[in-house]
Amino acid sequence: MQEVTDSAVSVQPIRARSRLEVTDSAIPVERTKARLRLDSIDVLRGLVMAIMAIDHVRDFLSHDLMYFDPTDLTKTHGTLFLTRWITHFCASVFCFLAGTGAFLSFSRGKTKGELSNFLLTRGLWLVLLEVTVVQFGWLFHFEAPRGAGVIWALGWSMVALSAVVYLPLWAVGAFGIVMIAGHNLLDPIPPSAFGSLGWLWNVLHVPGEIRVTSHWSFFVAYPLIPWIGVMAAGYAFGAIVKLEPTQRRKWLLWLGLGVTAAFVVIRAANVYGDPLPWSPQASPLFTVFSFLNCHKYPPSLLYLLMTLGPPILFLWLLDGEVGKLWRPFIVFGRVPLFFYLLHIYLIHLVALITSYVRHGGPAGLFAGPVDHHPTLFPADYGFGLAGVYAAWLLVVISLYPLCRWFAELKQRRRDVWLSYL
Repeated sequence: MQEVTDSAVSVQPIRARSRLEVTDSAIPVERTKARLRLDSIDVLRGLVMAIMAIDHVRDFLSHDLMYFDPTDLTKTHGTLFLTRWITHFCASVFCFLAGTGAFLSFSRGKTKGELSNFLLTRGLWLVLLEVTVVQFGWLFHFEAPRGAGVIWALGWSMVALSAVVYLPLWAVGAFGIVMIAGHNLLDPIPPSAFGSLGWLWNVLHVPGEIRVTSHWSFFVAYPLIPWIGVMAAGYAFGAIVKLEPTQRRKWLLWLGLGVTAAFVVIRAANVYGDPLPWSPQASPLFTVFSFLNCHKYPPSLLYLLMTLGPPILFLWLLDGEVGKLWRPFIVFGRVPLFFYLLHIYLIHLVALITSYVRHGGPAGLFAGPVDHHPTLFPADYGFGLAGVYAAWLLVVISLYPLCRWFAELKQRRRDVWLSYL
């Protein structure tokens, strides 16, 4: 999710007195306010990258995952639920900021035609990566494409945005908002309503298995609606990011509060916006969990309000000079596709090594987490949450030097291929 998945097109802040220093010939090397405001975007993107890794470490190394969904309120516990819930922010922020980055690329002199072409080729490249490099990272063996995940959704959303960018900015924003707010009206329509074209409805709106041949099926986990709308809304959001500091902070504050408040009010009404109504539980804490437990596949209106409002407020909090504490996340935020690809392979490798050390074999891990089933694993396979978090820290810390090296490489060189990795 680099460049376009990291921000549709890399818009990297210039940082004097830093090893990560941009030398774009079109922009003087100075620490301008226009550049400083982008630090918070890099931090947010890098932070959700690191949070995403928690979920994927849990996929491969959690003992509990094999037996129940961590958001199943009848079986989960508080820490496990929150460990899963916090990762819900990742895909929403990725997609939204990809649109924002696309808009900000105009600051680097791109025309709409150049941006459209980049989004088209970049999006198709991501789709190809999803069904090849990413799939192999999950499975560690070769086979026909079997699933459509987040990289797939981001790729096709970029392809769609490559056409939408020719509309006026207000129309792009309206298109995104209408898709986000209204797509739950489509929930009652099943794929079977479209007959032989039902597979297309799986691709667009209803997750499910598409039977390609008698021996090959393709599972769509991330339908494209409303992800295309999320990216379009992020594109329009780029205009806010470009405002002068006082205006920008005002917009970030009130927009973040407004989106978050809209989630609370609409969720409380329990009438529209999510196919999973909340309900009182045995304890106040689990009642809160029920309130927060929104539908992800596809992301409901309430899911998106919940996962976009607080990140916008986070951008407001970090607007301006970013402290040293956040610098590692800036590095991750500049090279997210690089991070994404490496972290899948590293986590899978750690899981395999752990499995051989503890159980003398791969314990079904060559089949990938999508095939988790208790019969594939020893009864004592995996770790509790403490072990999962320890492995997560190991993975994130191990990836930092590689990500820093690649970020510096991208800033030293302007090879076209680097914009696709």
